[in-house]
Amino acid sequence: MRLGLNLGYLTGPSPAEAAAEALALTRAAEENGFDSVWVAEAYGTDTVSVLGWLAAGTTRIGLGSAVMQIPARAPAMTAMTAATLDVLSGGRFRLGLGVSGPQVSEGWYGQRFARPLVRTREYVDVVRQLLARQPSSYSGSEFTLPLPDGPGTPLRLMQPAPRDDLPVYLAAVGPRNVELAGEIADGWLPVFLCPDDCSASLDRLRAGQSRRTRNVEYDICATVPALVVEGRGEERTVAELPLRRHVALYVGGMGSREQNFYADLGRRLGFASAVDEVQEHFLAGRHREAALAVPREFLEATCLVGSVAGMRRRLDDYAAAGVTTVSLAPVAGDPVARNDLLRALG
Repeated sequence: MRLGLNLGYLTGPSPAEAAAEALALTRAAEENGFDSVWVAEAYGTDTVSVLGWLAAGTTRIGLGSAVMQIPARAPAMTAMTAATLDVLSGGRFRLGLGVSGPQVSEGWYGQRFARPLVRTREYVDVVRQLLARQPSSYSGSEFTLPLPDGPGTPLRLMQPAPRDDLPVYLAAVGPRNVELAGEIADGWLPVFLCPDDCSASLDRLRAGQSRRTRNVEYDICATVPALVVEGRGEERTVAELPLRRHVALYVGGMGSREQNFYADLGRRLGFASAVDEVQEHFLAGRHREAALAVPREFLEATCLVGSVAGMRRRLDDYAAAGVTTVSLAPVAGDPVARNDLLRALG
């Protein structure tokens, strides 16, 4: 099993300082033998700019988008971007895609969050077609190239086609999305995956893989938040706060009360009452209370938390479950602590 590094997106009062820290951490991951680094986007720093920055400052580590948001770009723009990042990085780019959620899709991009499965399937179709330097001719229910009632004409990517095995990953949480990721992608980007309780998700993934036509190695690249903590009781709870805040943001705040994919995942894992409590606090603005309401059992099931020795043992559980890459997302605020974690686990 390989190790990756997930940087999320740049946060804090100084994006320039955050970018410098991200590059330093990526270089540390590269020096410690990590396979890949992944960058996300929401409605702040974008993944493409940050990956370009990291590509220029590294030489070996794989560079992945986790994720490039589908409503943010036309599929042709994504194909151009993927081809460009891949050639500029010397063939190190991995294209991770996701539909985001209705609040971001409609509130930030002005794109209706409708028919996400169909939209994703067609989007990947178009991206692959254009990366292969085929003409931009496509007729789907979500995408049509060229427009039928104007002067547009089918075009080909101007630059040479990138490598044939440039991988496409899908971030998927819901069961139908996971099955789609198995069918049309080269990798799955799960989050909050519990290696002890993921058989249902893996069954859906394998059902999709049974319909695959591409003969490439499939990568299950799980993003796993990680935090070294010590102590017991209240002392440990306080030490866990950075990780608890991270989980509470997703479970409580990444969506509405009626539609939050991460909250639904938590309920499927058996934490329904705790998820309801976290959401109640978070949506009311009580973010510390939301963090404290995250059960330690959820942290231990879906994250790496505790001693380094315990983390190493837990990594074996991910490998046994079929995960091929664990993409560590260090949540400690101290850059030294994040570097220490990479060295300890690399």
